[in-house]
Amino acid sequence: MPTFASDMVQKIKKLKEFEYWPFGVFYIPLYFYGFYLAFKSRSFMYFSTTNPGMKYGGVIGESKISVLDRIDAKYLPKTIFINSGSQFNDIQFLIKEKGLELPLIVKPNIGERGKGVEKIENIESLKDYLDQNKEDIILQEFIDYPVELGILYYRHPNEATGHISSVVMKEFLEIEGNGHATLLELIDSKPRAIGRREYLLNKYAHQLNDILPNGERIRLEPIGNHCRGTKFLNGNHLINSQLESVFDQIAKNIKGYNYGRFDLKVKSLEDLYLGKNIKILELNGVSSEPAHVYDPNMKLLNAYKDVFKHASIIQQIGYANHKKGVSYSPLYTFVKELISFLNTPKKDITEEDTTQFEMEKLA
Repeated sequence: MPTFASDMVQKIKKLKEFEYWPFGVFYIPLYFYGFYLAFKSRSFMYFSTTNPGMKYGGVIGESKISVLDRIDAKYLPKTIFINSGSQFNDIQFLIKEKGLELPLIVKPNIGERGKGVEKIENIESLKDYLDQNKEDIILQEFIDYPVELGILYYRHPNEATGHISSVVMKEFLEIEGNGHATLLELIDSKPRAIGRREYLLNKYAHQLNDILPNGERIRLEPIGNHCRGTKFLNGNHLINSQLESVFDQIAKNIKGYNYGRFDLKVKSLEDLYLGKNIKILELNGVSSEPAHVYDPNMKLLNAYKDVFKHASIIQQIGYANHKKGVSYSPLYTFVKELISFLNTPKKDITEEDTTQFEMEKLA
């Protein structure tokens, strides 16, 4: 069990590594650069035209289902949209009608930072989740493909083909048995599990004293978000013309989309290059970060270089769309909604997650 001293050492170590800096701190330099980009566009809302088909370009308040509905169904998991207030019996009927089977992934239709995303193992857990989350919900089949990636793809409105500028590979929070350590000891040996410790102890309460056989692996967190302990690795070496061609095909019919990150699972990298066995879990807009910069080996200056590069791409695409007649969103309306969004309580952030959440950023 970690001591107070060891816990503090890990927290200090994380504060020294920019991948754990609070979102607002890491992005301070970009705020100033944003003023420059706004000046170039003659509008503070320059980003709102980058993806004309997404609300504010996909910064806040975007309906996930409205984006998924524009993607070719062959690339999607089986998905159900559940209106807030729906009766549980009706939801069970929809699940059966759609051919969904447990486990399921459940997430808010409007959300960010992976908050509220859960893997549901049984119908009782689903009912509990819906009872606690009175909002529009998305249910998706759980895709157990072994490779999970975030691929940032963009296309200038005056070009026929696009570009991939960032690939992040996700390494999930897992433990491996050695034949003598208990599950609890293995959890405590993982620095990335510290912020989720109480959650994990509750989740595995009946197994904590079990000794895992040598070589046996358990994925502690099935959700591939940074705030869940997932390690983000730089996968830009995977980018080539063949991969860009695959995403040209995927993105060509997504109306109103020019820039964003596809979060997906695929059976293998070979299948990825062939454009098959790909399941897109989400497509985000201009809020998408080049998440490869959170690789633990990334240097801060290189990370800022890539972040600034992508901010410039957002401005260039937005300005080009504006010249084609797309109007910038009203600043007053955006600010009003942003304030409301920031003041909305994050119901899914539990006490045990608070320390980790404060150190994490949008990813």
